Amino acid sequence: MIRYLLGRLGQAALLLVGVSFITFVLLYILPADPARQLAGRSATPETVEAIRVQLGLDRPFHEQYTRYLGNLVQGDLGRSYAQKTEVTEVVAARLPPTLLLMAGAIVVELAIGLTIGVLAALRPGSRFDHGAMILSFVGVSTPQFVAGILMLYVFSVQLDWFPVGGYGTWRHLVLPALTLGLLGAGWYSRMMRSAMLDVMARDFVRTARAKGVSEWRVVLVHAFRNAVLPIVAMIGIDIGLFMSGAVIVESVFGWPGIGQLAWQAIQQVDIPIIMGVTLVAAVAIVLGNLLADLVAPFMDPRVRLRTPTNR
Repeated sequence: MIRYLLGRLGQAALLLVGVSFITFVLLYILPADPARQLAGRSATPETVEAIRVQLGLDRPFHEQYTRYLGNLVQGDLGRSYAQKTEVTEVVAARLPPTLLLMAGAIVVELAIGLTIGVLAALRPGSRFDHGAMILSFVGVSTPQFVAGILMLYVFSVQLDWFPVGGYGTWRHLVLPALTLGLLGAGWYSRMMRSAMLDVMARDFVRTARAKGVSEWRVVLVHAFRNAVLPIVAMIGIDIGLFMSGAVIVESVFGWPGIGQLAWQAIQQVDIPIIMGVTLVAAVAIVLGNLLADLVAPFMDPRVRLRTPTNR
């Protein structure tokens, strides 16, 4: 286990360096000028150049990246151009809302997706099966901003069940979590249905039924436990996607998380914030996948952790 963790952490370090380099290159070649953005439209060329020198943007690319990488190794994500504060502090302040929204969305997609997937697999070819798959396709295909606006209109404006936006209570969480989780619920229901149909046709399921095991035990203990393994891997990926991909949902509902911070930073060409959010998302993806790999052996003893040297 320790050897495996050390190997994965080494891979994670290389991955983060690669992500930082690619992101830095993309931001470097952007036509937008952070100095001009900060100085304003009426600023003189001398003022813009002074800001560019102050931020270190006048230096060659290799010097800027080497300096950033050196600070990153020491845990320093830099200083925000627009907010004049440390990126670490800004990101840390936005993490709790994003983690809360991420947890709510994962609960939504698992509760809806797994339930529909299992029920559809138990009645293949039925009206429920066809209806569930159609709804899953609609959920996957619907843009998040459309779903968010519709939910705001129906449940906030018309029914007045939930607040239009904001953050602070469970009522503020419901609609953003539903909007963010419906997409994943569509994927999970389709994957769970396919996995359950495959598992239910295997010999050990038929053997359990032949021994007189009750149907609910066959489904929940024998079939579900084996079919859910691909879902565990998807949850690990979703952790990272929700960390960085909630830009639209957070903007629609005024949710003060990482996604909204990233959108504001992009508008202001605030490179340190953009870099910080990107690296946090990369760390979340790595940790999510690592967590999924560690949980899988406990769910299925046949799964073994493998290091790069013993594959």
